[in-house]
Amino acid sequence: GRLEAVTQQMGYHPQYLDSFLKMQHYLMHMDGPLPFDCRHYIAIMAAARHQCRYLVNLHVLQFLRAGGDPQWLRGLDFIPPKLRNLNEINKILAHRPWLITKEHIEKLLKISEWSWSLAELVHAVVLLAHCHALASFVFGWGCEQDEGPGGRGSLKPLSPGNQCFCEATAGNGCSQELLRINRKRSLDSCMELDSLRERIQQIHMETEGREDTRLLQQDREEGEGQEAEVGVQDGTERCSALSAGLSPLTDTDGEVTGATNLACYMQDPDFGYQDFARRDEDQTQVFRIQDYSWEDHGFSLVNRLYSDIGHLLDEKFRMVDGLQSSAMAKRQGCEPSVFKRGIWNYIHCMFGIRYDDYDYAEVNQLLERMLKVYIKTVTCYPEKTNPEMFDRFWKQFKHSEKVHVNLLILEARMQAELLYALQAITQYMI
Repeated sequence: GRLEAVTQQMGYHPQYLDSFLKMQHYLMHMDGPLPFDCRHYIAIMAAARHQCRYLVNLHVLQFLRAGGDPQWLRGLDFIPPKLRNLNEINKILAHRPWLITKEHIEKLLKISEWSWSLAELVHAVVLLAHCHALASFVFGWGCEQDEGPGGRGSLKPLSPGNQCFCEATAGNGCSQELLRINRKRSLDSCMELDSLRERIQQIHMETEGREDTRLLQQDREEGEGQEAEVGVQDGTERCSALSAGLSPLTDTDGEVTGATNLACYMQDPDFGYQDFARRDEDQTQVFRIQDYSWEDHGFSLVNRLYSDIGHLLDEKFRMVDGLQSSAMAKRQGCEPSVFKRGIWNYIHCMFGIRYDDYDYAEVNQLLERMLKVYIKTVTCYPEKTNPEMFDRFWKQFKHSEKVHVNLLILEARMQAELLYALQAITQYMI
């Protein structure tokens, strides 16, 4: 066994790691409005928006372990309409959260066979924001970078016997242990993984068998010639599309390799981040933190509809704000709090969130160009992070400082998405 890579990186800041693990464990594994298999499928949908195979593969395995229907792994066309209806706000939150409106909320909550409850929707929104932001963290420190065979830190999701940040029970000061101890694989875990592999392979074979039978029948009906040839070709393409999501099998080393085609988990793949339109004449587009903040509005709403998650999120936001960054700030010639606030406010600014009491001229003074390019890329389109940008950014910081910057990106982005979604829910309720 080995440590889960995300946990290992966050372990450079053990107090933050503890708060992260507590929130993650509560969100995915404790009592809540959503069924456990749906939680992991929503995580798959969220990670797919940023083409984050690492998180998709991890949650595919967790989805199956939670008893999820393997047919769902074929893509959005094979899931219940209720889950599929979440695709629109998943897309908007991931790329342009300022477009979320109370109409999006009303559409999901309207009375119908597939309607969401407010509690379920809040749980789903927290999941989406969490996984979008975590994808930024994964790309931010190079987990998905390709550099030769296997890639630079090209990580695979762990087998059930490995330490997994989805399962780690936090709140017991365990982060130091997580840094230096690998759990041994148990016989039960190995047997469970084998069982999952067999289930997926069986479905794969059944799908191919049914498709082969259909194609043979089609050949007989259409006879020989061009039309039959085209029919076989089209049928083969459909078979490939159907089985695209059913590939979390194993490689030669026995590791889970995961989905090969993430397109089946999302619609409108060309929808992405666009620079927030800052028009002085149209101030209504700007989200003013004085009008709706996490501390005064978001916290109480989310905690009321999804018990205790607000406290866990708030602890995580406070913990990242309290991380020490004296050396990092000293090199920039400023106080640690000033440097961290510059990064946080710059990230929120990219999503149209403004603080009336902040002088945004400080951002250009505190953050040099390459750092700003790095932060914007990892925040807004992490899948576009390239090795050159990654290496040029790394030269300035110690490893723990690099992790710190990425934790600020993770939490600032997550809070931005939550603010827009919770404000829309508030407007709907009013």
